[in-house]
Amino acid sequence: MTDPEHLDPATAAFVTHRNLLFTVAYEMLGSAADAEDILQETWLQWAGVDLGEVRDPRAYLVRIATRQAIGRLRTLGRRRESYVGPWLPEPLLTAPDVADDIELAEHVSMAMLLILETLTPTERAVFVLREVFDMSYDEIATAVAKTPAAVRQIAHRARTHVAARRPRGPVSPAETRATLAAFQRAVETGDLQRLLDLLAPDVVFLSDGGGIKQAFLHPVLGRTAVAALLSGGTSWMGAVVTTEPAQVNGHPALLLRLDGEIDGIVATRLDEGRITGVYFVRNPEKLSRIAHETTMSR
Repeated sequence: MTDPEHLDPATAAFVTHRNLLFTVAYEMLGSAADAEDILQETWLQWAGVDLGEVRDPRAYLVRIATRQAIGRLRTLGRRRESYVGPWLPEPLLTAPDVADDIELAEHVSMAMLLILETLTPTERAVFVLREVFDMSYDEIATAVAKTPAAVRQIAHRARTHVAARRPRGPVSPAETRATLAAFQRAVETGDLQRLLDLLAPDVVFLSDGGGIKQAFLHPVLGRTAVAALLSGGTSWMGAVVTTEPAQVNGHPALLLRLDGEIDGIVATRLDEGRITGVYFVRNPEKLSRIAHETTMSR
């Protein structure tokens, strides 16, 4: 990475906060490709700003990125209505330091990003900036063009909405790894009973092929149906499927290879010791970030 000390002030500020801006945009959009577009748009707008009038470059850049992301999210919402099958966030191969930041890891998890999809664009922005990045209500108000009083109400509403949908109890990284390892063995061996033991009665299986790769067009619901689906073993249309652990969005996940080529990512949601969500991303347009680690920061 370029040393900010050898750059002009505008470029140095942008480079310094680039990972933060990417993380904000990604949490807002659930798409690394769209987050990168937001970074480009943020840079173009930032490059025309008179730095003499900027007191806090970080807050100013976050404001630009947030407003751009809100506009993009509204557009994406219309596109996702015509998406083929369930839409899942774009998975990211993340560095160990993301997992070490437990709060950040929780908020960029596949499960949390799906919860955030149920918020309005403004609610999502307020929740992300307040809960993840600990920005003040005044700073958020400027970013979303609302009054601080309105932001407080939006934050409370969004927090209540998310709390009702997030896992009921905390899950330690060790428990997640152990459960995922048992899940991996059960899938590889087609152990139906073990899968039934690991899955919650109300488990949901979502697969995202984007109309490009074969996937289920509707959610598969319930322990019996999901276990039967997963107990087919690691063969796919005559080809050999291998599974290997990976760190995705700050959490343990499984990387699937079909005849040696990356074919998908399986992430899970755990709640009170059982798997309540299985998320299978096969859309190749969402797998470009799996080959290399993505840096995220707060």
